[in-house]
Amino acid sequence: MRIIKNIPQIMDIQRHSSVLGDTVEKLSDEASYKQLFHAYRDEEALPSGEVLKEIIDLCRAILFPGYYGNARISKQTIRFHTGVNVETLHSLLSKQVYAGLCFADTSCVTCPEEKISAEAEAISEAFISTLPEIRGLLATDVEATFNGDPAAQNLGEVIFCYPGFRAIGNYRIAHQLYKLGVPYIPRMITEMAHSETGIDIHPGAKIGHHFSIDHGTGTVIGETSVIGNYVRIFQGVSLAGEKLPPDENGNAIRGVARHPILEDHVTVYSNSTLIGKIRIGRGATICGNVWIAEDVPAGSTVTQLKIEN
Repeated sequence: MRIIKNIPQIMDIQRHSSVLGDTVEKLSDEASYKQLFHAYRDEEALPSGEVLKEIIDLCRAILFPGYYGNARISKQTIRFHTGVNVETLHSLLSKQVYAGLCFADTSCVTCPEEKISAEAEAISEAFISTLPEIRGLLATDVEATFNGDPAAQNLGEVIFCYPGFRAIGNYRIAHQLYKLGVPYIPRMITEMAHSETGIDIHPGAKIGHHFSIDHGTGTVIGETSVIGNYVRIFQGVSLAGEKLPPDENGNAIRGVARHPILEDHVTVYSNSTLIGKIRIGRGATICGNVWIAEDVPAGSTVTQLKIEN
C-alpha cells in the first residue's frame, strides 16, 4: 500500500487555485467593472506621465533659455537650440494629444487614424504658436514674485527655486492646452506641479499677468476662479467652489461658475478661504485665517473680525 505524504501541500495548492480562480471570475464580471473599464484603440498607449514630464522640461528650455536645457546656449546659438527643441516638442506633444483624444472618446476606436493624427498635430502647432505669449506672461510673474519677496536675491533664484513660480509655469502651459480642448493632459500637467509643490491650480482657472504665489504650500485655485492682474496670494489660500444643488438626476452640475473672482491688485494672506462666486474688489487685502463667502468692496481690508474700508 502506497502512502501519500504530501496531501496537505496538494490541498493548499488546490485551495490557492480555487481562491485565485474565484477572485478572477468576480473581477472579470462585467457588472463589477462597468464604470471602471476603458476600451481604446489597439496598440495605442495612454497619455504618459513620463513623456509629459519631458514635454514640460522642453517647454522650460524653450521659455527660459540658459536656465533649463542646454547650458551652453548663447545668443549666437539660441535660434538653433530653440528650433531643435520646438521640433522635438511638436513630435512628442502630437503623440500625447493623440493618445489623449483617443482616451477621452471611446468612439475613437473606429475613427480613421489619419483624422485623429491630423487633429493632434494641428493642436500641437496651435499650442507651440502660443509659446511667445506664455513666455511674456511668465516674465511678468517672475517680476511680480521678485518684487514681492525681499528674500529673493535675483530673478534667477525665482526661476530656479521658487515652488510658486514652478506651479504657475505648469499652469500657464496647461491652460493653453485646456483652451485648445485637449482632454486629460492639462490636468495631468498641473497635477505634476501639485505633487512637486503642494500647489493645486486647475488648468481651467483664468489668471492675469503679474501673478505671484508666495511659499505656496496648500494653495488651491479652483476650476472657474478668475484672477486679475497684479494679484498676490500666500500659502494655504483656497479659492474654493460652493456646493451647488444637484440636477434632477442627483448628479453634480458641471460647467457652472462657482469660484471667487479676484480683481486687480488683490492680496490674500495665508490660510484664508474664499468660497463661492464672490467678488473681491480691486486693491482689497484679505488678512490671514479668514473665511469669506460674500463680496468684498474695492480697497477694503478684511480681518478676522471685520471689514475696513
